[in-house]
Amino acid sequence: MSRRFRFIALLAAALLLYASAAAQVELRLTWYDDGPEGQVMRELLDRFEAENPDIRVVMDTVPYATGILQSLPLQLASGEAADMARVTNLGGLSQYWLDMRPYLSDPDVWEANFGPFLDWMRPEGSDAIPGFMTQLTVTGPFINRTLFDQAGIEVPTGETTWEEWAEVTRQVADATGTPYAMAMDRTGHRLAGPAISQGARFFGDDGHATIDDEGMREMMQLMVDWHADGTMDPEVWIAAGGGYAAANEPFINAQIVLYMSGSWQVGQFAELIGDAFDWEAVPNPCGPAACTGMPGGAGVVGIADTDHPEAVARVMEYLAQEEVLAEFYGRTLFIPGHLGLAESGIDFVTDIESARDALNVFASEVPNLHPTAYALQAYPFNFVVFDTMRDRLTQVYVGELTLDEALERIQADIDEVLREEGER
Repeated sequence: MSRRFRFIALLAAALLLYASAAAQVELRLTWYDDGPEGQVMRELLDRFEAENPDIRVVMDTVPYATGILQSLPLQLASGEAADMARVTNLGGLSQYWLDMRPYLSDPDVWEANFGPFLDWMRPEGSDAIPGFMTQLTVTGPFINRTLFDQAGIEVPTGETTWEEWAEVTRQVADATGTPYAMAMDRTGHRLAGPAISQGARFFGDDGHATIDDEGMREMMQLMVDWHADGTMDPEVWIAAGGGYAAANEPFINAQIVLYMSGSWQVGQFAELIGDAFDWEAVPNPCGPAACTGMPGGAGVVGIADTDHPEAVARVMEYLAQEEVLAEFYGRTLFIPGHLGLAESGIDFVTDIESARDALNVFASEVPNLHPTAYALQAYPFNFVVFDTMRDRLTQVYVGELTLDEALERIQADIDEVLREEGER
């Protein structure tokens, strides 16, 4: 082969590689992890890329509190967000989601399997298909069963109240030298279920959030008392400062008897606790009105500002296939946010009995979820409600506000946003 011919062949190959690379679409997915699910998603995306070499998906994994709750809304507003994102504020940011309906091969399949959850992520009155649920979540408590056994105290059964759980977990903590009886994630979402159980109505006659009633006062007063007397870990709500904070680490380290969180923690606990101690999910404690947690979940959505809506829809359709999504739910130990898979069942991949039992407990809590809990989860301004509940209640803990003042400020914060949005 002549030197000239070899040069031409090499040049042609280089041009072919350049053309192939230039034709490849790169999509970015903003992602956060509760446990090992990012690794599972990456493996599924690797398979997608192998079958679709013209699309590459880069996962940008960020901290939930700073990356998703704080930074992502700013990126969306400025038009600088990624092409896709995993989010929990499904309704509050719905104006930024991509409607994939024109690009999907069969929108009816999405309606049939994701319909009830699509309503959580659609702008009001829309039939948009923005994405799918990576998991359906249910809030509820976990307990350290080993601490109960060491204390020789029976785990309560039946319709146990929050006050009764506080008393028995204090007894366990005292008997075992455990630092704190209880903890709750620093978010109004986690507090909402207990408040509804106590009788909080959350909505006024105009359909918008109204906070100050007897049920809300009762639950907030319990939280104030538990932080004042050392029942609850103050590091979570007080020392954490502003924003969301979880209590998963102290629970994993056996420093808490009862932890109010939710089903998304199961995968992480299965991985990180192992056989260090026995842990369980228990039914939501009761109040005079209900025994409810809050529904919720996270979804992967397309972003409307993407330059590649067709490519985003292709990625989403691949991930939303039943066999692919069943593998994701099974390996991550997430409750399925897909009606077909919820009916057929998921083969959860774990040898840890605590994890399987916990998932069954959370699944059994779904029928007990109060209608107000569903309405609040679908409320487009729910993050305003959750955030101001969290922040104003923390001010009561540290003595900056009385409970009366906090309730007034919460309502004022909500009303201000509603006025800005033309709702009041």
